[in-house]
Formats: sequence, C-alpha cells, structure tokens
Amino acid sequence: MEKIVAYILTSIYAVFFLLTLVVFHPIQWFCFNVLGRKAHKISVDWLQFFIMRCTNILGTRYTFTNTHDIPKGHPVIIVANHQSMYDISPIMWYLREINPKFISKKELGRGIPSVSYNLRHGGSVLIDRKNPRQALPALMKFGEYIEETKGTAVIFPEGTRSKNGQPKPFQTKGLEILIKKIPSAIIVPITINNSWKLLKYGKFPMGIGNHVKLTVHNPIKLATFENKSKLIEQIESTIASAIEL
Repeated sequence: MEKIVAYILTSIYAVFFLLTLVVFHPIQWFCFNVLGRKAHKISVDWLQFFIMRCTNILGTRYTFTNTHDIPKGHPVIIVANHQSMYDISPIMWYLREINPKFISKKELGRGIPSVSYNLRHGGSVLIDRKNPRQALPALMKFGEYIEETKGTAVIFPEGTRSKNGQPKPFQTKGLEILIKKIPSAIIVPITINNSWKLLKYGKFPMGIGNHVKLTVHNPIKLATFENKSKLIEQIESTIASAIEL
C-alpha cells in the first residue's frame, strides 16, 4: 500500500519539482545578468527553499540542528557524509548566510534547468572525476578562490552516495587539497541522516514520510592542527558518530 501511495505522491512531486526548476531558470538568468551576483544568490537561496517544499509533498520533514557559532569573515570548509542529491538543498538553505559552494561532477553542469546554471555561474567547481589532470588543478583553483574570498566550500569526501545510510570510507584527496589551499579555514563537520530513504525504491517511486536530519558539529580551526591526517580522521569519526542506522 505504501508503495502505491508513493507512486501517486511521486508523480505529483515530479510536476512541482520540474516546474520549480523551469520557473527559477529565467529568474536566475535575470538576476545574474541584470541585477548582479547578490541578487543571483538570493534567487538560488529561494530555489533551494522551494525544492525542499516540493519534497514536503512526499511527506518529507527537515530538522537542522546547529548549536554552534560559525564565525563570519573566515573561509569555511563544510565536510558532510553524502546520502542523496537531497543533501544539497537543506545545506544551501539553512546555511545560506555563508553561501555554500559545491564540488560537482561536470555532467551536472549541462542540461538541468536552474541546477546547471547555478553550478556554472554561482561559484561552484565542476570536475571530471575520470580525469585527474583536470580535476586536481580545478580543486586547487577552487580552494584558492575560497581562501581569497573568505567563502564556503562543501565537500562530500565519500565520493559517491551511500544507498543505505551506512557511511563509506573517506576518499581524502579532495579534502587534503582544500585543507592545503584554504589554510585559514574553519572546518564544519555535518552529519546527514535519512536523505537516502527518499531514493530507497530508486528514482521512481520515491520514498515517502521521511525525516531528513542535519546535525552541525563543533567547528574546528584548521590552524590548530599540525597533523592533517589526524584531523581528517577526527572529522570522519565525528560525522560517523551521529549516523542513525
């Protein structure tokens, strides 16, 4: 019975989700090309808000828990586990004051209304995972940009999404590059729970009635750690400690 309801709700969700992407695409274009980057950022923030509202059709709820101060005026590296594409909107919406930028595979930079436009023009970096000669210099340049602008980088070190909520071991190369190129960063570990359940049946139908939880852990000043390997181990352990299985 649940799966039958899921088919119905997913069909409704798909209409509103696609409509949201199509509507916000020209809004983004106008903001970016006519009103400037600040207006573009605001349009992207509200895009994330409405994407989350679309998932409410599926009975999805969000809880974002942050009892810590993330210092302003510093570069930030957000490190999180990765469960689905639905990790992204809540991070962007709830942490919109620090304007998160993402590391994304280049395939997402074309063909998706609103999403591709923001990835190309919003300050994120597109990499070819199969081509280290392109990916590594792009990550280095991205890190330098975040350090220079005191921006916020988001990285999912697992590399690929967990399909059952169980965290995968970190692939540390990308995080190591960001740590090297953003020496004044504040590192903010985040644990994401239950977003994988939105795709527990696959893309159609989607899972219904899920409670997606994001927990922000104590920010870490990168400069206080000399041993970066131990730092990465601590970040991974902190994120994994709050996983709900």
